[in-house]
Amino acid sequence: MLGVLKSGAAYVPVDPAAPAQRVGFILKDCAVSAVVTVGRKLAETAEFFRQIPELRMIVLADAVAAEPPRADIEIMSWHEATGNCGAVAPEVGAIESDPAYLLYTSGSTGTPKGVVLSHRHALTFVDWGQATFEVGTADILSNHAPLHFDLSVFDIYVALQAGACVKILPDNVAPFARELARWIEAEGITVWYSVPSALVRLLMHGEPERFEYAKLRVALFAGEVFPVKYLHQIMQRWRNARFYNLYGPTETNVCTFFAVPSDLPLETGEIPIGAPCANTNVFALTDSGTVATIGESGELYVRGPALLSGYWKRSEKTREMLVQNPLAMAYPEMTYRTGDIVRVDEHGRYWFIGRRDHLVKCRGYRIELGEIEQVLYQHADIKEVVIVAVRDEEVGARLHAFLAATSSSLNDKDLQEFIGARLPKYMIPEVFHFERELPKTSTGKIDRLSLAQRLTETKT
Repeated sequence: MLGVLKSGAAYVPVDPAAPAQRVGFILKDCAVSAVVTVGRKLAETAEFFRQIPELRMIVLADAVAAEPPRADIEIMSWHEATGNCGAVAPEVGAIESDPAYLLYTSGSTGTPKGVVLSHRHALTFVDWGQATFEVGTADILSNHAPLHFDLSVFDIYVALQAGACVKILPDNVAPFARELARWIEAEGITVWYSVPSALVRLLMHGEPERFEYAKLRVALFAGEVFPVKYLHQIMQRWRNARFYNLYGPTETNVCTFFAVPSDLPLETGEIPIGAPCANTNVFALTDSGTVATIGESGELYVRGPALLSGYWKRSEKTREMLVQNPLAMAYPEMTYRTGDIVRVDEHGRYWFIGRRDHLVKCRGYRIELGEIEQVLYQHADIKEVVIVAVRDEEVGARLHAFLAATSSSLNDKDLQEFIGARLPKYMIPEVFHFERELPKTSTGKIDRLSLAQRLTETKT
């Protein structure tokens, strides 16, 4: 990542566990010129490397020998790629508005979309994070989030900015709450940042009473709603830490935050997403287009240097989400429409209400329900399908698939394998409901609301 930035180029972190079809789409979509991978991945993905005309170099991070997928692609080892590097970084012409990295998120059209993020975007967030949480040379940060997840920007770059240490969480530790708890204690982590569901797993399965976490001083969480009953419990365990709720989509990184009071009452129903970060401004517009005042709700807009540059090769989507600031029509200024509905309290804090569209958060990942539906519609036996998300305190949302099929032999296992070959595991619905026909509204559309109500009634 640092080498790419020093070269003046932009990087695209890709989930190594994602299906080859999804990885191939991302690499072809952003027209990569070079790929850093390992030998076994080269073998798995050779087919789509053949279909990327822009690709010129593959760097293998291990010593596994491999044949190039095309004659014009150069394959070299990590040692070969870095062995001739000089001690001084090359002069590059990059400026702060140039792309630094692209993060691909779930797309409503059935394909991922690349969010283009500039050096200015990253530095605005990193400068704020380092100053707000007073990260210094004595701190040890944990990198719990994968590199293709925007939470990792804080872990890596705030540590570098402060001259602190960052510990990369080992793959064989992350899935196991007890091992993760031991790792936090053994490594002396002082600043923690993750999705709430990771903290809930630690609380429920990590035997928190066995560890003091004496060095942990800051606990940050973002990406989904944190059930207050679990937040209260973990605050009782991590008494030395200050807790903060961070909010913001990938397109803005973090744009608001809230310092959770140490005496948070157990009976508290929810906590706010807070007030704007430094050098960032937010406001909410009601359906009538007026600025939401105390007690009113509206869609949240964000303005400032932390906004995305746009969506890669998706100018229409960019124009839809990056719009002229409706509060400053006398000169051009872009604001980002989050699609999130919030309300404003008497202290100027914002409270999250829900999504305007069908985008949900599950285990900290942003998921467009339409992308799963598009994939299922590719199955030959699927006639109709709707994905419904049910709010869940532990993981944020649980996905249910309602579908009508032309074959009576279709089962859960078939569909899990079908989706798993095309989408990440966190996008596979947990429950499949097989229907003869899906209910319709008076306009002939599938009645999503009635299906969601059915699940709510069943749960209660």
